[in-house]
Amino acid sequence: MGRTVIRNASIFTGTGASPFPGDLAVDGNRIAAVGPAGSITTEPGDTVIDAAGRFLMPGMVEGHGHISFGDATGTDAIISPSPEAHTLIAMQGARTLLDAGFTSVYGASEAKLRLAVAVRDAINAGMFPGPRIRAGSLEITVIGSIGDESRDHSHRDGISMIVTGPEEMRRAVRIACREGCDNIKLDISGDPFYPTAPAHTTPMSFEEVQMAVDTARGFGRKVNAHARSIDSVKHCVRAGVVGILHAEFHDEEMLDMLEEARDRVFVVPSIGLFHTMIHEGEPWLPKGTAEAMGIPPLVEASIATHTALRKRGIRHLIGGDYGLAWNRQGTNARDVQHFVDYYGYSPAEALVCATRNGGLAMRDEGDLGTLEPGKLADMVLFDGDVLADLSLLVDTQRIALIMKDGTIHKNLIG
Repeated sequence: MGRTVIRNASIFTGTGASPFPGDLAVDGNRIAAVGPAGSITTEPGDTVIDAAGRFLMPGMVEGHGHISFGDATGTDAIISPSPEAHTLIAMQGARTLLDAGFTSVYGASEAKLRLAVAVRDAINAGMFPGPRIRAGSLEITVIGSIGDESRDHSHRDGISMIVTGPEEMRRAVRIACREGCDNIKLDISGDPFYPTAPAHTTPMSFEEVQMAVDTARGFGRKVNAHARSIDSVKHCVRAGVVGILHAEFHDEEMLDMLEEARDRVFVVPSIGLFHTMIHEGEPWLPKGTAEAMGIPPLVEASIATHTALRKRGIRHLIGGDYGLAWNRQGTNARDVQHFVDYYGYSPAEALVCATRNGGLAMRDEGDLGTLEPGKLADMVLFDGDVLADLSLLVDTQRIALIMKDGTIHKNLIG
């Protein structure tokens, strides 16, 4: 079987280099060659695609995946579907992301333990199209924190496993690993959605976090953490958590710790969720809800923290808690513009967060997220100059071609 050769593209490699007019060849599921326009000679049997100047870039990576949330209006809607219905919801969530140019999903958490595992395995088996998935577990939390939906007079199962102490944590992580989850999700800090445990609090103990990381590491799995508070982020760095989600609050010690650990951690702001809550929440969120929950001050804290982290070279991923009614799955690429508007990234730097950085989080092999020889062939071709107009990233009608693992998922060129 011949190669696929894409000619006459404006190639953004995701490495930090400027786009250039060039050609790219794919052999099997790997990029075989990248070079200036006219530099790649075709061979008999090659499939040639003329990009006609369109913008070719690596496939995007959703860094905070919730494929099973189904654009729900609240926790009840996330919890209530049957396992069978929820599997279909998760399948649709995965397909929506691939159709939007996301060829990979770095899973945070899902509404049931095996949802992302089942969808990942079905995609890998070729049963239906979807992105690469590192399957997220249920959230693991503690009594009284985010995800604990019960009260003393009324037990209620939520979207979390609730533990008390290191030994219960060890058991919960082992179960998640046994069931095939790639990423273990901890709720270390509080959250504005839970008045009993606000965002600046840290209900989970360091000993519980360390047990989770040690146990997951024994199975070869990674740990992600919901960590808004200062102490929760410090717990993450000290214990060896890989993915730090949110991280709104900071002090200088926290910034220094993240800078020292910048080659082993990824930080994922949730600015997409906050932006839509403030500006696009209605009719799902009554007017004034975001203000009553204290979201605007959290945005200001997020701006201060992540601008400082950008300046220190911390690897950011995009991933703004998409999958809710006011923050819909498939619009995830809006985070690239948010990184420019809120954190001071240039468009090219923000796009690197969505591609190269995400690929490094997905695969320790370092063979994903850029358009370079030997890398896995995940890429998207846009009709228009993405760096000049980032809104193109959320217009699926402007996506001319999607390739994942060397296989063309969408091709409007012919």
